[in-house]
Amino acid sequence: MKASHRMRSLKFSGIAVALTGAILAAGCATPSNSGSVYTPEQTQREQTIRMGVVESVRAVTIEPRQSGVGAATGGIVGGIAGSNVGGGRGSIVGSVLGAVAGGMAGQAAEGALMRKAGVEVTVKLDNGELRAITQEADESFKPGERVRLLSGGGVTRVSR
Repeated sequence: MKASHRMRSLKFSGIAVALTGAILAAGCATPSNSGSVYTPEQTQREQTIRMGVVESVRAVTIEPRQSGVGAATGGIVGGIAGSNVGGGRGSIVGSVLGAVAGGMAGQAAEGALMRKAGVEVTVKLDNGELRAITQEADESFKPGERVRLLSGGGVTRVSR
């Protein structure tokens, strides 16, 4: 292997590692749908509180819309990796195939990083109305349990 080819491979490997780190950081920066986590904008805001009793609880999966960062990063990394295959036309074909495969893998990885366990809680309010709220499953609720619905800014949470 020529020294220039080796240097190019090392440079591309460094880029690939940096882009993978960016995907992971983007996955960690997603907003929370938790009943216990507040964003800074949600603090010190008045909320309306309604009391009720849990009617039912159902496990759900919360899968936020993907940003495209995973697919784009995977495509770049795959294209770079594929370009190191062969020379001439083989390098071009390797780049294209690597980009497609990397994009698909990156999209799947982003989805897996962002997916969270959730719960749909149906509450019968004291006035007889039914409400269903979906949030992260960071708190467990049982039918018959007395709970509070905290609403404000278009967001409602179930809390004890």
